[in-house]
Amino acid sequence: MSEQGRRYVRFGAVMAVIVAALGYLAYTGVQDSKSYYVTIKELNGMGDGAYAKRLRVAGNVAPGSIRRQGTHAEFQLVEQDRTLPVIYGGTEPLPDTFKDNAQALAEGRFGRDGVFHATNIQAKCASKYAPKQNGQPGAAPAGQGNAQKASLATPGMGQ
Repeated sequence: MSEQGRRYVRFGAVMAVIVAALGYLAYTGVQDSKSYYVTIKELNGMGDGAYAKRLRVAGNVAPGSIRRQGTHAEFQLVEQDRTLPVIYGGTEPLPDTFKDNAQALAEGRFGRDGVFHATNIQAKCASKYAPKQNGQPGAAPAGQGNAQKASLATPGMGQ
């Protein structure tokens, strides 16, 4: 084999090693960042499979269960008649909407101790996003919603 042929073989071998290494890194990165969404009931029924996977579990925060210390928090999620103790040890502070009865989504791993160890918490307060009811400040009286819109229209436009 000529000198130029050996260079092509070496170059091809080096490229194959680089492509294989990049493929391995991409595969392991996707596996580590992948999380499965489960309910508390499904989590309890997963058996040993629950301990090996990164999971996301949703529920309502049990009233009176929140214990905070800086960015560390302990609380319980409730779904129907099931509860799940959660320990949050992330670096980010908990969201402002994280409070009693708020809907929360905990992401992390389920421990053999029966506690969900969360690294990320998302929370939503359902009442904050509900439409205003009649009688609340800022709510239009019934039947006047369209009248208010009509009075805001600029006269002379489109005529």
